[in-house]
Amino acid sequence: MSARAKSDGTDMTAPVPEPTPVSQPYWDALREHRILIQYSPSSDRYVFYPRTLAPGTFADDLEWREIDGAGTLYTYTVARRPTGPPWAEKQPQLLAVVEWDAGPRVSTELVDVAPEGIRIGMRVVPVFCDEDGMTLLRYRPADD
Repeated sequence: MSARAKSDGTDMTAPVPEPTPVSQPYWDALREHRILIQYSPSSDRYVFYPRTLAPGTFADDLEWREIDGAGTLYTYTVARRPTGPPWAEKQPQLLAVVEWDAGPRVSTELVDVAPEGIRIGMRVVPVFCDEDGMTLLRYRPADD
C-alpha cells in the first residue's frame, strides 16, 4: 500500500492498494464497477485473493470470472478509535468481512448503515467507491 505524506512525515491520505501483475484484473474490473475474481475449474470453486496457483491443488488453471458481489455479512467490528492517522476524522470505521454468494470472503468496510443497524448474517451488496484514481469495494445493507 502507498500513501502520500505531509512535510512532517505523517500521512495525508489513507493508504491505497498497489495492484500487482496477478491482481491487476481485479482492480481494473473494480474501476469499471464490476467484480472479477478467480475460479479454479479443477477444484470447481472461486478463489480470492488473487494468486497464481489454486489453493489446495496448486493447479495453474485459475481464470477470471465476473460475480455480482452480493453476499452475507460474516463478521464486523466498529472501530471507534482511529485505526491510523488517515482515519482520524472518519469515525466510526465499520470494518467487515463479507462472504460472497460465490464462496470466498473479502475484507471491506460497511457504508450507508449506522453501527446499531449492523447484524451478522445480513444481506449486503457492493458499493464502488472511486477515490484518488482508484476504485475500492465497500458494502451496504441490501434493500430487502
